[in-house]
Amino acid sequence: MGDSPATRASLLVRLRDPRDGRAWGEFVDLYAPLVYRFGCKQGLQDADAADLTQETLRAVAGAIGRLMYDPERGSFRGWLFTIVRNRLRDFLDKRGRQGQGSGDTAMLQWLEQQPERPDPWAEQWDREYERQLLLTAAQRIRNQFQEATWQAFWRTTVDGQSGKDVAQALDMSVAAVYLAKSRVMGRLKEAVRQLQAEILGDPS
Repeated sequence: MGDSPATRASLLVRLRDPRDGRAWGEFVDLYAPLVYRFGCKQGLQDADAADLTQETLRAVAGAIGRLMYDPERGSFRGWLFTIVRNRLRDFLDKRGRQGQGSGDTAMLQWLEQQPERPDPWAEQWDREYERQLLLTAAQRIRNQFQEATWQAFWRTTVDGQSGKDVAQALDMSVAAVYLAKSRVMGRLKEAVRQLQAEILGDPS
């Protein structure tokens, strides 16, 4: 995993240096799938979701030098969501003005009629953000476990299979399946905390 969070600058600090290609690579690997998937959940086609992702990354690149992250003033995920939401609204507004898709226009009208209500996309964004952290952390720790151990965790936790079915499929005892699940879950939670610390310099 490289240097520990305690011995390296946070990812957000490193992004301020446009020459730090590794930092930007890490940022894109983490957040591009999140933005793309979020766009698809809002009904965008593949190419449109890809455009949304590119526009968001471009906006982050332009603003990151001015970002002074302060947990007391809000979370980074909230700052990034604001960028994504604004780009998505601009995208839908542009398509609505061009008359391409009454659904886009209807969505914008619905949003504009509810200024006092919580952002209708915020809850879904939070879910997708947490999912992306878990997926990224899972990729990091995958090779730390034997295949049977990982499959026991993945099938019971992600696929929702019963311990009994997984035990039969993997030729393990039910107790061994749940022990494997517990081991991986413990390591995964630690990996998520480390990932958050790398991003922000603080796991909040």
